[in-house]
Amino acid sequence: MNMPLGSQLLFLFVLAVPVACVSWTVTHEEVVREAREWCTDRSKECGRLYQRKFFYLFTCEYCFSHYVSLFFLWLAHFQLLLPGWRGYLVAWFALVWVANIYMGLFGMVRLGIKEEKVAVAVEEMSLGRKKNEVAFGRVGHGGREAR
Repeated sequence: MNMPLGSQLLFLFVLAVPVACVSWTVTHEEVVREAREWCTDRSKECGRLYQRKFFYLFTCEYCFSHYVSLFFLWLAHFQLLLPGWRGYLVAWFALVWVANIYMGLFGMVRLGIKEEKVAVAVEEMSLGRKKNEVAFGRVGHGGREAR
């Protein structure tokens, strides 16, 4: 693959998107929860070290992203900076790194959204309680309880 450096970098950042998507989905999302829980159990209960490590890789986004990156490198025949196997090796580690940055950013955004939802729910509960207190006459003028 003989691309200019700018094109290689663009390719790297674009190829990291499906790597991050697949890695995050398998290791975090509800759609594969049962399979992930089974792998988690197997990673703790298998007798052999290699079996435990094999099943663990399906529960760790960083670990799993290495294998997903290998698949996408094979699919795209992407090499970075150098020709041949060395270009594949550089591309592999760079792809894992960029994909994990994407997943980290996505995780932070998602956490922020969850925190906002919790804050809104708490505020709604608080307002709902105040409405009920006013409606049932438990609060008098100026916010003091009626006697």
